[in-house]
Amino acid sequence: MTSITNASATGFNWTKSSYSGGNNNCVEAALGALPAALPVRDSKREDGPAVVFAGTAWTGFLDAVKRGDVA
Repeated sequence: MTSITNASATGFNWTKSSYSGGNNNCVEAALGALPAALPVRDSKREDGPAVVFAGTAWTGFLDAVKRGDVA
């Protein structure tokens, strides 16, 4: 896992999670921005950092959430 210091300077097309609702707890991802990886950031901090997950790590995380292993 790596990170991007200034996520707003990347030129990526960020997409907000459809599960964010209106409570300001939003996650954005730059789908297709990097090969075999997924940058993720807090939508409230566009100029803040982004964490870059390997595709397999992100898939494993989502699977764990769906199983209820991660709240």
